[in-house]
Amino acid sequence: MSLVGKKAPSFSEKAVLNGNDIVDGFSLDQYVGNKYVVFFFYPMDFTFVCPTEILAFQAKIDEFEKRNVAVVGCSVDSEFSHWAWLNTEKKNGGIKGVKFPLVADFSKTISMNYGVLAGDYEYDIEDNVSFKGAPVAFRGLFLIDKAGNVRHELINDLPLGRNVDDAIRMVDALQHFEEYGEVCPANWKPGDDAMNASAEGVADYLSKH
Repeated sequence: MSLVGKKAPSFSEKAVLNGNDIVDGFSLDQYVGNKYVVFFFYPMDFTFVCPTEILAFQAKIDEFEKRNVAVVGCSVDSEFSHWAWLNTEKKNGGIKGVKFPLVADFSKTISMNYGVLAGDYEYDIEDNVSFKGAPVAFRGLFLIDKAGNVRHELINDLPLGRNVDDAIRMVDALQHFEEYGEVCPANWKPGDDAMNASAEGVADYLSKH
């Protein structure tokens, strides 16, 4: 089920901050009332597509920050795996230089609550448990507003990397709507015409485009 329009599931877990500091009790609740959040999941540390995405978010971190957006990553790896990867040079497959938080969802409960776990636990008639599917997170991305509500979500299968520029575009669209009350049509970007959410508004927009 989609989380759009609902409160973002709360959690309190270990995370690595600033590329080096392991902390307990990291939560997105700290941003409620203060910042927007782009919360994204990736399958696993020390893999292939994942570092390209994480480094792409870091490369655009100034763009997120000037929009008052906190970027937070999450995978099912431990905080120690995150720390090791964050302290591995790029030339060796690492992501050294990444400063935004990486959350350790070692229990997989955050991934389950956000609906991105790429498999599920199953029980047989004797209550033996097994896991069917991949015990990692799909490439989920959630845009959370300052009230803590999910306003946009995107979930890609494991081989499909995301477009960081489009994540910024969705932030811009949400903030435009909040400021002006105008809705954003297909392929909208800052500087383009938006429209009033009415029959007249749609007709006027379509007549000009």
